[in-house]
Amino acid sequence: MSEINLPMWAWILALVGIVIIAVLAFYAGRMLGQLRRQNTRQQELIAKRNERLHESIVTIAKAMEQDQCPLSEGSLRIVVLLDHRVDQEKLDYAAKYPALHDMYERIKHMPTHEARKQYPKTEIKKLDKEREGYEKELAEVILQDVRQLLRDFA
Repeated sequence: MSEINLPMWAWILALVGIVIIAVLAFYAGRMLGQLRRQNTRQQELIAKRNERLHESIVTIAKAMEQDQCPLSEGSLRIVVLLDHRVDQEKLDYAAKYPALHDMYERIKHMPTHEARKQYPKTEIKKLDKEREGYEKELAEVILQDVRQLLRDFA
């Protein structure tokens, strides 16, 4: 068997290369572990957030079903909460609950809270009458969506 005769500098260079590769492999392993922990934590936070949203959606839907919350206000709130959910299935809530989204689309331009206080009373009465008309028109189909939502979220 023949020996490999390399100059000393070649052996040192090879050893330095091996050390560099080992250090980089160790660093890459640590970064992958950190990424896994970060992804796990992110998924846990998303799950907690979705659970809070889920509880809020169900509470509002039950209040609407029991006539404790106006249909327009409940629709507005539920649609916004559904839009904030992070679903792995990427559900199309507008298609799943069309009446809720129809009401939302009809009233989303109407002022609420502080913005409402800036409008003249006559304009507010006009908007309230318009909103109440939509509630009467869509009441049956909105309640069907609410019942379906409660079944889906049970």
